[in-house]
Amino acid sequence: MAESAPARDTPPADLLSGAIHSAGYVISQRDFALPLDLALAQSALHELDRALRAPEQAAEMLRTATWTPMARPLLDIIRRQILHAAERAGDGEGYAESHALLMAVERVQDALHDDDLYAVVDRLSGAGALELLVEVAHDMRSPLGSILFLVDRVRSGSSGPVSEPASRQLGLVYSAAFGLSGLASDLMELSRGGGRLVGPDASEFSLAEVFRRVRELVQPVAEEKGLGLIIDTPPRDVRRGHPAALVRVLLNLATNACKFTAHGEVAVRAVMLSNEQVRFEVQDTGRGVPAEVAQRLYQTFRPRTGSGASSGAVAFSSAGLGLALCRKLTAAMGGTLEMHSTDNQGTLFAFTLALPHG
Repeated sequence: MAESAPARDTPPADLLSGAIHSAGYVISQRDFALPLDLALAQSALHELDRALRAPEQAAEMLRTATWTPMARPLLDIIRRQILHAAERAGDGEGYAESHALLMAVERVQDALHDDDLYAVVDRLSGAGALELLVEVAHDMRSPLGSILFLVDRVRSGSSGPVSEPASRQLGLVYSAAFGLSGLASDLMELSRGGGRLVGPDASEFSLAEVFRRVRELVQPVAEEKGLGLIIDTPPRDVRRGHPAALVRVLLNLATNACKFTAHGEVAVRAVMLSNEQVRFEVQDTGRGVPAEVAQRLYQTFRPRTGSGASSGAVAFSSAGLGLALCRKLTAAMGGTLEMHSTDNQGTLFAFTLALPHG
């Protein structure tokens, strides 16, 4: 589709008016998603006409405009229309006028770059959006790590005696901070393809220690919601595998189970199928996963379809990053994440891994 408007019997008052008119025609042919978008774009074109006629005032105009995020693509269309018009004019006067207008476009572009809100919107909607999100996630992890360290020291009694109620509250703070830190880590890991941090070399670890870590982090969340937490700790033996990834998966599944369970219990188990094969299960007595949700369960940034956790419940992210990463990490460890759910009875997540004895 050509990006210049068809010829008109009545010529525009000037080159800029013609470029704005042609830009309006172009955007009207692009099937904007909502009528409101098209109306806003047409209004923005009118304001850009004003800005381009007085580019020295553009910064103030853009700072208060609701359509500022649309300005760059519209300016790109206007620039092309100016070039089309100059090419059609083909004389010295038309060239001089188009050159002056192109310089005005550049001044308005410079004003846009100086606008902080526009800069953020531009990065979030451009090719560097993922890089920006990863940078933000990386910056989040450092202060969250400090929170985890300080809370852990206070809970351990390093700063003096801690009452039982205060200890439970600190445990909840620790779990919440750990959940946020995990969300940041999930985003960073998924940006690299997910599962790549599970290296080819397995290490020796204790299943009992993995389950102790999961209990330590999930217990405060379960207690805050009045849920029973059943951790079937396996025997203290030495296995070879990827303990950090295993903890991430079990922790994500267990905190999700707490989030969507209003009454009853959450259980985390390890079932020895053979000398090497271990089946891990996380089961809850929650409301179950509706069929329409199950179809996009592992979709990142899935749309909300409900209120999430029950009123007053402790809840972490609904972005879907955790389950998406669980499936990738499970696959990287050589297993397959399964989900079985029954309405109003609960959900079971399970996977089987080969973990030879060390």
